[in-house]
Amino acid sequence: MLTLDLTGRIALVTGASGDLGRVIARTLADCGAHVAVHYHNRQTEADKVVAAIRNAGGTAAAFQADLTNEASVKTMATAITGGLGAPDIVVANALIQYTWTSILAQPLADFDSQYRSSVLHTVLLAKSFAPAMQQRKRGRFIGINTECSIQCFPNQGAYVSGKRGMDGVMRVLCKELGPDGITVNQVAPGWMISDRFRGEGVAGASQPAYEAGIPLGHRGDDHDIAQAVAFLASDHADFITGAFLPVAGGHVMTGI
Repeated sequence: MLTLDLTGRIALVTGASGDLGRVIARTLADCGAHVAVHYHNRQTEADKVVAAIRNAGGTAAAFQADLTNEASVKTMATAITGGLGAPDIVVANALIQYTWTSILAQPLADFDSQYRSSVLHTVLLAKSFAPAMQQRKRGRFIGINTECSIQCFPNQGAYVSGKRGMDGVMRVLCKELGPDGITVNQVAPGWMISDRFRGEGVAGASQPAYEAGIPLGHRGDDHDIAQAVAFLASDHADFITGAFLPVAGGHVMTGI
């Protein structure tokens, strides 16, 4: 029987106090991983994630960092390594939120924030955690991208620029870290149902216009993303690297 067994592995999930991050963190813990729950400002939410994991019998601790600041990421890395151990699995999920508008109307600060929280965030994680993985000749880097990187629709400009930049970094990392047994992959969610939408009831979860373009006929949810991440983190994905995996019900498809 296939099982996603991450027993004894140490996983860092950035943005683990947010909608997708909290479910990714809990799912990795359910598979046996010891989870470093990263947060920036939302300590109360991060503590809830840690408590949920511990109440289920898992191991977790919360760690604060500004992921766009090199010194802050280094401090977090030292704390995680000292508290839980060097991560075997790094999930780059955190993102700075902003208001979408057209490229012509979008403040330049929003393009900068998306670069820093997508590209620079990924680079700083690699610099902080890849060397230990290289020494062990094993590791997993998993980036949370977006279906928007394929769509490039109006008003997505700042978001897409950051996530496409992240994609470039991840593809290069795949080739640079592969010789050391480290896989580098991306999961690209569609417009998923999360706790935020569940809180709005049926009106929040149902988006008929969007769902009309999904071959499966309905939106997925945060658990679909977390399960994809857990698979890529597992031994079953040993020979999968460089993948950009849409989890969007067929709403977008990668080119060949």
